[in-house]
Amino acid sequence: MGKYFGTDGYRGEANVDLTAENAFKVGRFLGWYFGKNHTDGTAQIVIGKDTRRSSYMFEDALCSGITSSGSNAFLLHVTTTPSVSYVVRTEDFDCGIMISASHNPFYDNGIKIIASSGRKMDASVEEMIERYIDAGVPEIPLALREKIGRTIDFAAGRNRYIGHLISIPTYSFKNMNVGIDCANGSASSVAKSVFDALGAKTFVISAEPDGTNINRDCGSTHIHALCEYVRNSRLDIGFAYDGDADRCIAVNELGEEVNGDQIMYVCGKYLKERGQLKDDMVVTTVMSNLGLYKALEAAGMKYQQTQVGDKYVAENMSENGYNIGGEQSGHIIFSKYAVTGDGILTSLFVMQAMLEKKQKLSELTREMKIYPQVLRNVIVSDKEAAQNNPKVQEAVRKAGEDLGSNGRILVRPSGTEPLIRVMVEAETDEICGKTAGAIVEVMKSEGLVKA
Repeated sequence: MGKYFGTDGYRGEANVDLTAENAFKVGRFLGWYFGKNHTDGTAQIVIGKDTRRSSYMFEDALCSGITSSGSNAFLLHVTTTPSVSYVVRTEDFDCGIMISASHNPFYDNGIKIIASSGRKMDASVEEMIERYIDAGVPEIPLALREKIGRTIDFAAGRNRYIGHLISIPTYSFKNMNVGIDCANGSASSVAKSVFDALGAKTFVISAEPDGTNINRDCGSTHIHALCEYVRNSRLDIGFAYDGDADRCIAVNELGEEVNGDQIMYVCGKYLKERGQLKDDMVVTTVMSNLGLYKALEAAGMKYQQTQVGDKYVAENMSENGYNIGGEQSGHIIFSKYAVTGDGILTSLFVMQAMLEKKQKLSELTREMKIYPQVLRNVIVSDKEAAQNNPKVQEAVRKAGEDLGSNGRILVRPSGTEPLIRVMVEAETDEICGKTAGAIVEVMKSEGLVKA
């Protein structure tokens, strides 16, 4: 974790933590750094943004920085994070930038830098950017006269991404009534076009962004809106995305939420049955539900766990050549078609599984039981001391023994906040709450909890 860049880019409140001045410096550095790889000093950098009001400000600042360093900025305009990843790796760009704070409220924003591979930029480059922001090192000359770069409209790149998505399913979506919640964000410019082209009767909500309503009571983090819409409209299925559309949470025909763990089960099983799941393996984070692991084992599949973050899931999949992995939050990666989570692509795979197996989504998830889960965030003075405290460790060990094979406990420090997260899964909410509470009480008795 750097001073500005975390696991998902440079993120914070617009004009407080993330300023237009610093965005300009990010553009200056990237234009110069990648320009060095070209004989004429001109790099090609593609930029996408979500619908936040501040995204336009940061787009202008980044473009000014890039072009003042002598490189060219190509604008995809409002688009999804996975579309930037796709365009970067298929159109021979030096790097890509996505302006988004994902599922955060509108007043936050972020700068995600994407390498030419389509994956997140190496941390070493982000460290150099941070040094440049704070100390002006290295000193970067301004481009002069005809060496000044250009800003170029590249909406065609987004259209190619839409065409890529449309080409993936092998079944028509004709006669399927599909609800889509675009979170008043990036999906508003992409999702309906894809489903319409595949023949679905598409019903869209939260696709009227005004710069301040992104993720507000809608999208994958507020799934109740789509659940109610699917149920009342008697649709066959629904999909909700987050602000930059790299996540997807589904809703079945009964109006019930189907989260990322359930989606990985449905799609992993579908790939296995087609002989397309390498080593019968699904990659998850440690936060996936115990019910997923039991369902995978019952279906003859295996799993590997990574630390929390789709970045770590992607790294594991890349190193081992696995086909599917993701998070409970709906970041799902299908490595044959993408190198990052893609909410709309995830939707297409769920549709494909339903249509090929001729089953409703509620039927495809029936064999997977979701275990009740409690997550307690405990503010502590010292995360390391709290996690390594002998009495806390003993309490965690005993709780694990008491839960046995029908539950689990996970105690881990937050990567970004002064918190210890206590997560318990068990057969009932009562057991979860009692177990988590006991661990927190031990932390309090040891003087580890911040007043």
